[in-house]
Amino acid sequence: MFTGIIQALGVFRGFRENGRKMIVEAPEAAGRLAPGGSLAVDGVCLTLTRKDGGRLVFNTAKETLERTNFLGRRSGDSLNLEFPLTLADPLGGHLVSGHVDFTGKVKSFASRPPGRRLVVALPAGFRPFVVAQGSIAVNGVSLTVAAVGPTAFEIEVIPETLTRTNLNRLRAGMTVHVECDMLGKYVYNFLNSRKR
Repeated sequence: MFTGIIQALGVFRGFRENGRKMIVEAPEAAGRLAPGGSLAVDGVCLTLTRKDGGRLVFNTAKETLERTNFLGRRSGDSLNLEFPLTLADPLGGHLVSGHVDFTGKVKSFASRPPGRRLVVALPAGFRPFVVAQGSIAVNGVSLTVAAVGPTAFEIEVIPETLTRTNLNRLRAGMTVHVECDMLGKYVYNFLNSRKR
């Protein structure tokens, strides 16, 4: 379980074993994480299999590769990192599971002082889970939905978030990992199951 508050940045260093192992350079995380531990990498919960100095090696299942944009990454790309939540940690963002719901295409990321306005395409099947002023995670970052339409949602990204995460590198046409609010998904599922 995570909160969407990014704690470090890592660097994507490619795959080994035909995509079954993903390499992330993250010396800061390597000192805090033991094999078998979880780390949210751009919002995707991955399990560390081994460390090679400051490089972390994660297993990447077929399901993970199909649901994420990792196969399209280039060596040197920046990655948002978050360590798992403990019972002693403050819940500064919202509950984030690290299970990506969809990859969304960035429609625009325009300057809107003091920050920037991010617009991401929204598949119709996920529209019920995205509400204005609700929580959403983009590349693992806990954010608030500013506006939502039938085919896209918008987020106001503040300067602090731009400084501490890799969202500042986004451009129109890129894809991002999106996780809808977990509590909203459960409530929606519960209410719909009662109608059957």
